[in-house]
Order: sequence, then structure tokens, then C-alpha cells
Amino acid sequence: MKTKHHQEEQIIRMLREAERGDKTIGEICRDHAITEPTFYRWRKKFGGMEIAEARRLRELEKENGRLKRIVADLTLENDAIKELLGKKW
Repeated sequence: MKTKHHQEEQIIRMLREAERGDKTIGEICRDHAITEPTFYRWRKKFGGMEIAEARRLRELEKENGRLKRIVADLTLENDAIKELLGKKW
């Protein structure tokens, strides 16, 4: 099954549409081809955010992932050095 990837801007527009109250949440979900649990998950994550804040969140998540990879690499190197130095010659 093909999955759609909505941009943060699109998600925030959907949430604002629901806040206006013109349509029910079910109608909004049908219009945008998403499920209601997805809508509520997005509302929990992006509720009350502006588009600029959502972009900043995406950037911070990307940077956090990069930093986690760096820490993992350095931890492996540190363990290898400790093992090498721990051997008796």
C-alpha cells in the first residue's frame, strides 16, 4: 500500500481547518485521505504550532539524529581503544 507523506505545512493547514469548525474531523480526514488516529497524532505533535516552528522542529530532529550517530561512532572508537590498551604486551 502506498503511503503519502504530508509536509508539516499541509498538516498545520489541516489542523487549522479543524479548529475553524466548518467541517467535522471525519470529513477533514476523508478529504485529505488520512485516518482519524493519524489526525489526532498530528494534533498532539503539531497542535498550536506555526509553520516556521514546524520547520525548526524538523531541523532539530535531523540535527539530533546526526549527533546521536556521532556519539555512537565515538563510543565504538572509545571502546576499541580501551580494549587495545587493556591488553598486556
